[in-house]
Amino acid sequence: MKIKIDIDCTPGEARAFLGLPDVAPMQEAVLLDIQNRMKEAMADADMESLVKTWMPSGMQGFDTMQKAFWAKAMGKSDD
Repeated sequence: MKIKIDIDCTPGEARAFLGLPDVAPMQEAVLLDIQNRMKEAMADADMESLVKTWMPSGMQGFDTMQKAFWAKAMGKSDD
């Protein structure tokens, strides 16, 4: 024997029926705080030092490789 019950309700209605708290206001407050902190961090950040931190001296080798590639592409080979 099978019994099937379909309940048509919104998540908010189900939450209220089960007695669960509505956390949407708290979630929005936390997200707003995180957004403000990220904006402050980006405003205070020195992008040049940030890039140097992410891409250390290995980028010098990349720069050399890129110059060699463009020289070869333009027909100015050092060979």
